[in-house]
Amino acid sequence: MITALRGPLAYCTDDPFLAGARAFRYESDGLLVCRDGILEAVGAHRALHQRLPRDCAVADFSDCLIVPGFVDTHVHYVQTGIIGAHGRQLLDWLERYTFPAELAFADPDEARRTAAVFCDELLRHGTTAALVFCSVHPGSVDAIFEQASKRNMLLIAGKVLMDRNAPERLRDTAQSGYDLSKALLRKWHKSGRCRYAITPRFAATSTPEQLELAGALWSEYPDAHLHTHIAENRNEIAWVRELFPERADYLDVYSHYGLTGRRAVLAHGIHLDESALCRCHESGTALSHCPSSNLFLGSGLFRMRQARDPRRPVEVGLGTDIGAGTSFSLLSTMGEAYKVSQMADAPIGAVEAFYLATLGGARALDLADRIGTFAPGKDADIAVLDPRATPLLAFRTGRAADIEEILAVLMTLGDDRCVRATYVAGALVHERDRPAGR
Repeated sequence: MITALRGPLAYCTDDPFLAGARAFRYESDGLLVCRDGILEAVGAHRALHQRLPRDCAVADFSDCLIVPGFVDTHVHYVQTGIIGAHGRQLLDWLERYTFPAELAFADPDEARRTAAVFCDELLRHGTTAALVFCSVHPGSVDAIFEQASKRNMLLIAGKVLMDRNAPERLRDTAQSGYDLSKALLRKWHKSGRCRYAITPRFAATSTPEQLELAGALWSEYPDAHLHTHIAENRNEIAWVRELFPERADYLDVYSHYGLTGRRAVLAHGIHLDESALCRCHESGTALSHCPSSNLFLGSGLFRMRQARDPRRPVEVGLGTDIGAGTSFSLLSTMGEAYKVSQMADAPIGAVEAFYLATLGGARALDLADRIGTFAPGKDADIAVLDPRATPLLAFRTGRAADIEEILAVLMTLGDDRCVRATYVAGALVHERDRPAGR
């Protein structure tokens, strides 16, 4: 099957934090040609259109902006139902909202319903790949992978591991957590576009025995992913220090049990010091910056420029962190990341924010060979953004001097209304203006 899209193309080919302006490409009248889910040609319309078969219909988005599908590097699908629950910091949030919500996922029907809503929301917001927390229940993993598979989405997920400091009905054991995770990994990892992530919730909710077995499982399946939290909240950090007094710091807990390295994504990392950031760089461990959640829970300000220091850059992607995060939109999350960087006296630019939501996220997930940019051979995951989606956006972008200013306005004012269309592996899966019932 051949799909072709015409319109302005915007994408990163490299890291603008390190390579500057040459990392960003803009083609004012571009063409994407997709064959069987893969990008076959990318470039100027004038240079490529004659190569199209005569009967190939071209979707014309000349009044929009065609970008790589967004990549969400940290989100909890099982917390979709508690977005906007008000007034707590991290540890209280877990007790009052998160754990009660996740108990419901013992019911396979609840898991299926929520997974369907979650996947549709991702696509409606232009997100085509995500790293996802499930609950402790194996059925929650089956449900999200089943829904993602129906939509052919690139989704990484895993069963949460917790064997202490959680409600009894949400705890497994070190051995049962290992056994169930292994069975799910063997069932789903690399089934279609699905990938498995070994998923300890965070150090405080797993015993040393459970972390040891999680590390053993990853050593058995090193091409799987590892997904957990780190250094989000100062009380959390103090608690982990009490539970693991023999370890040098929070990161050393994970390193000791073999839970750092390439394809490991640690969410938040707000309070990591220079030593820890150096060790993340050396090991290839990535961080997920979740600014909406960090602001909502009062966790702190992530120091993006410090994390991306060219002398020892740490791979960083953006995460919506639903449900403490308040929007599925990575446009909105880009805007929040900019505000956090301003508060840290080291503002990032619009192209840098855009990189974090696309190619930067793909690199954090070790999937840049497949997604995050436009090039022949990459998966044809695409978001089409409408810079005139609202009267205010039309008024403001009409005054933009260049593409960078348009990106800045989109990340400041944009949301799901800006996503005109979403394509997964070359197939149209969301169309904003489609009449009801079509």
